[in-house]
Amino acid sequence: MENASAYISALSRREKLPVTFKGVEGIKSYRGQRVGSSEWHDVTQEQINMFADATKDWDWSHVDVEKAKTGPFGCTIAHGYWTLAMLVPLLRDVYKLEDIGMGLNYGIEKARFPAPVLVNSRIRLHMTLKDVIDVKGGVQLLMGCEIENDKADKPVLVADIIFRFYPSNQVAVNK
Repeated sequence: MENASAYISALSRREKLPVTFKGVEGIKSYRGQRVGSSEWHDVTQEQINMFADATKDWDWSHVDVEKAKTGPFGCTIAHGYWTLAMLVPLLRDVYKLEDIGMGLNYGIEKARFPAPVLVNSRIRLHMTLKDVIDVKGGVQLLMGCEIENDKADKPVLVADIIFRFYPSNQVAVNK
């Protein structure tokens, strides 16, 4: 019965998104758990064009709507790195931070793009907090992230990303 109540408690925590990570200890309490999923987010040609302009990657598969109709996907597709860049806004749907002064992108263990993101589709993120380790002045998180697309049979991104978070009283630790 103890396991059942722990399961129900974890399940009810996941349903209340975004989850609040209150300080370092709050983050650690989710180690090894699926934290949750984001809302669905629309993928528009305007977003793809803005990313192309920002990165100077104007490949026809991303920005030439007419030519892309004759391509392998029948429409334009988002850049793989646009999909990767969407991790941060999608993660905002999954968790919020309290008593954390600063967070940093630290790295990526793995990133794969098994399927393209088609224009005029929707994406959403599923995140598991795989590990939390102590680092000088804060914690390092390994997040298992998978982005799905409503028009794809496979995930459009599978990545293990690394963030570092520092409590409010430690923000000057790495000057």
